[in-house]
Amino acid sequence: MSRLTSVQGAAVTIGAVLGTGVITLPALAIRTAGPASLLSWLALIVLSVPLAAAFAALGARYPDAGGVSTYVRRAFGRRAAAVVGWCFYLAVMTGAPAAAMFGAGYVSAALGGGRTTTIVVSGLMILAVAGANAFGVSLSGRIQVGLAGLLVALLLVATIAAAPHARLANLHPFAPHGGLAVVSAATLLVWGFAGWEAVTALAADFRRPARDLPRATAVALVVIGVLYLAIAAASVLVLGSAAGQAQAPLADLLAIAFGGGVRIFAAVAAVLLTLGAMNAYFSGAAKLGAALGRDGALPGWFSHGSQAGEVPRRSLAVVTAMGGVALLVVAATGAGTEVPTRLTTGSFVLVYVLGTAAAVKLLPRRSWSRRAAAFALVCVSALFVLAGPYLLWTLAVAAAALSYDHLRHRRRGTPQPTGDAELTRAGP
Repeated sequence: MSRLTSVQGAAVTIGAVLGTGVITLPALAIRTAGPASLLSWLALIVLSVPLAAAFAALGARYPDAGGVSTYVRRAFGRRAAAVVGWCFYLAVMTGAPAAAMFGAGYVSAALGGGRTTTIVVSGLMILAVAGANAFGVSLSGRIQVGLAGLLVALLLVATIAAAPHARLANLHPFAPHGGLAVVSAATLLVWGFAGWEAVTALAADFRRPARDLPRATAVALVVIGVLYLAIAAASVLVLGSAAGQAQAPLADLLAIAFGGGVRIFAAVAAVLLTLGAMNAYFSGAAKLGAALGRDGALPGWFSHGSQAGEVPRRSLAVVTAMGGVALLVVAATGAGTEVPTRLTTGSFVLVYVLGTAAAVKLLPRRSWSRRAAAFALVCVSALFVLAGPYLLWTLAVAAAALSYDHLRHRRRGTPQPTGDAELTRAGP
């Protein structure tokens, strides 16, 4: 039976949070809010501390493959857990093509071929991640350590090498699109900070969850906060207004420092980094799907592989198929990455609202982790309201989860318990 170490757990978290966000989001944020987007980055870094602390405390206290879904089940019952589970599980469907296209965009920028190259490379990345996870969490964890190390090294090199080319003049005008654009950029950047909950679905696979999960989270917080702010600042100060139009901003920073030939290296690195992020989410989502099947929120067929150390190959196959279909839809419609990105962040915000609310209810009173969860709940509730029309997809997923739950229990003719009474029967 394979187990994760705290180092591998930190690598999974770093890959999940940093991966695709850091290679593309600086440009999207600058396009939305100009240099003032730095305030959006700083705000979400600050928010990440209580959010990550709350999820780490929950994971250490209740290690289970269900992750956030398990915590919400304990706090609010089966129906709320089904909503969280479906939102997270289907967020991978909308997020997979966007994530893959972030990395594949670097390949098309370096090699040419335009959108066709981007779509083909994206499909190959989805298949590669599925293959890595089919051999179990231990292998994917070891792969993640290497990818996270590459990511940290690349970002440090890009930031330090480009620093001599920074110009304070690029901060002016600071907020060309107004103050509200900072809020809009913050809702977009949720994509870059989604990931603190991903490792909780793997909590039971740690050797010592109560010790290893908080350690992994603490290391990831420091690394992610420093690197995100550094790369965002470098994008603004070095690239200036041109950063908003960049297809591959990290490659542009490296090209300024080392010359245009480095774009091929940046493309290879971007693919590997994207694989790292996708690997983390596919691992967590596959485990979650198995747990949802075990708990009745999905058909029982999904439950294979829900125990610690087992490989949830059935759930993984569904995650892979959904991601592939979503990529085909994006290819057929000619859509870019912003729409699937915002749809995905809308789902994650609802997961965070219910997850932090569960933390407030479940964590010990007057504990620092409960106070952190309460602060995070206020912040993510505000982001939920600000997500606007993209919440329609999230609400549709929630309605589908509740409808399935109702039909399943109506067909069985069983009572529909909630809260702790249900946990006694269903297990943690």
